[in-house]
Amino acid sequence: MNIAHPTATAAQQVTLHESGLTLPLPGQPQAYFNYHWLRDNCPSSFDPGTRERSFDIFHLSEAPTARAALIEGQHLVIDWAGANHRSAFPLELLAGYTQGTPRPDPADLKRRAWFSDHYADVARFSQPDLLSNHSAVTRWIEALLVEGVAIITDMPDSDAGLTDLAQVIGTIRPTFFGTYFDVKTHINPTNTAYTAAALELHTDTPAEEHAPGIQFLHCRANSVEGGRNLFGDGVAVANDFRSRDPEGFKLLSEIDIPFYCEHDSYDMRSRQRVIELDAHGEVSGLTISQHMLDLIDLPQQLLDTYYPAFCRFGRMLQEEKYVMRFTLNAGECIVFDNHRIVHGRAGYTASSGDRYLRGCYTDRAEMRSTYRALVSEGRFKS
Repeated sequence: MNIAHPTATAAQQVTLHESGLTLPLPGQPQAYFNYHWLRDNCPSSFDPGTRERSFDIFHLSEAPTARAALIEGQHLVIDWAGANHRSAFPLELLAGYTQGTPRPDPADLKRRAWFSDHYADVARFSQPDLLSNHSAVTRWIEALLVEGVAIITDMPDSDAGLTDLAQVIGTIRPTFFGTYFDVKTHINPTNTAYTAAALELHTDTPAEEHAPGIQFLHCRANSVEGGRNLFGDGVAVANDFRSRDPEGFKLLSEIDIPFYCEHDSYDMRSRQRVIELDAHGEVSGLTISQHMLDLIDLPQQLLDTYYPAFCRFGRMLQEEKYVMRFTLNAGECIVFDNHRIVHGRAGYTASSGDRYLRGCYTDRAEMRSTYRALVSEGRFKS
């Protein structure tokens, strides 16, 4: 059945079918749309105030069917059978949903790998500027999305200074260590970080089912001998590992292994993949921590291939090509993607001075949300 506007040309015809309709769109002479999808996503189905869907398709007693449909200007107009309802869809909107692909995401920026010589080029921002300048916040989040790391200067020597900074891009996300953590020498340490010992390259809290995404380390004091910061880009290492050892890469990106964190009042456990891939199949980060790796419980025959690959990758992480070495100074805060950037430190002499870093986390998803709100208006802004 062909329904057309009285003055429409043949190119504007809409054809009705049992479960949907076809219409011409630029570059697609026969674009098909399902009736359920069209009725559910009628522009009137969304409340302009909450921007949420207010129409509930579950309440329809019968499957939606078009009684008539035509193209009017730049809209597809549908009159629905058995209901006093008309829908008008912008053709531009429909064109984005013909192939079953996700809508474009402004926060889906291409990552840029970096290596040991990156310290001078690490993006730097002033904390007071970030608290008042949306443009600076946009550039800061872009640095975290693209390179995974940034250094914030001019930090006040206060707990509130870190809280204010973290809340610019998200809500502070507690872990089983608490809302904040203090990296300094503890008398009865429950974590290697709370000693003066060297700390191997790792990602934080791998024993959590969903480890926090963005880590903040605010340096409040650093006058000790030693203790240089060690940072590496897991994306750079894993990309090179994929070329160097494709079979090992496959093992580490497809098989979950156990991590744990145990003390008197907690026993946290999870299973994670060492190399994380995004929806495009690209490396998005790592989960790795030798001091929180549980006894690997894979079949022993599988370990014949898994363990050598795991060790090859672990040694690769420590190659000079990848490890950025520097000293974080008092008044600086390093912010980084905890699912991408591995970090550690050299050992230091606790009696030689004072070393104190205060840390917290926010989530990557909330950071991306903040970025989208800064750079776009969304679909439903009136």
